[in-house]
Amino acid sequence: MSETTLLIEQDKHVATLWLNRPAVNNAFNATMIEELLHALDTLAHHPELRLLLLRAKGKHFSAGADLQWMKAAAQLDYQDNLKDAQQLGKLMHRLASFPTPTLAVVQGAAFGGALGLISCCDMAIATKEAIFSLSEVRLGIAPAVISPYVVHAMGARAARRYALSGERFDAFTAMKHGLLAELYPANELDAAVSQWVHTFMLNGPNAMRATKALLQEIDSHLPSTDVRAQTENTIATLRISEEGQVGLRTFFDKTTPPWQEEK
Repeated sequence: MSETTLLIEQDKHVATLWLNRPAVNNAFNATMIEELLHALDTLAHHPELRLLLLRAKGKHFSAGADLQWMKAAAQLDYQDNLKDAQQLGKLMHRLASFPTPTLAVVQGAAFGGALGLISCCDMAIATKEAIFSLSEVRLGIAPAVISPYVVHAMGARAARRYALSGERFDAFTAMKHGLLAELYPANELDAAVSQWVHTFMLNGPNAMRATKALLQEIDSHLPSTDVRAQTENTIATLRISEEGQVGLRTFFDKTTPPWQEEK
């Protein structure tokens, strides 16, 4: 039986997409990307939907891209890597342009591509213990496809710092830079989600859709076709590069990549 990487809870007005690979810290792979795309396409046409929640089962929101998937991708040629990158790019664009308000709910770790998912949502809340990282450079690759959305969510200066350093940052720092709207103790997160849902249910559904569309027109963070192509080309190229393959190989071998040995 194939893995079900996504669970969907839906009532008349609210849908929740649950990332459902807790055994691997909800790392996403090609299957999860496809399931998210299908769910977003279906829900976007739900006429009575007012709010979309993005959540995750288990201890962590998401470890980012599944490293086993990335390891396999490193053995593919440029064209196959480009196809993978284009699917991820399509997912980010669909989530960012979803017609109703979207809220990411974060606990534990959110690394790499997970920051893309969070940045594509209109708002995000988290537990005070949540931890974040744009860790791709540590593996010899780049947060390429997600970069336009992260820059828009965090601001250019913060995005440059954390994308180039690969360092981890806490939930308070994420909130300071605009990635998060509010923080809560872990045992109060579900109650906070209920309150956020209640707030959105007070609003006219057509008014919210129209307001979101207007705000996107005024300050669009959706990358152009050319920018999307550049981000997809960048990650496809880096994955098959010598440095990218060495980075993944040393990660799995638990050895030190050569660039960390340099003085």
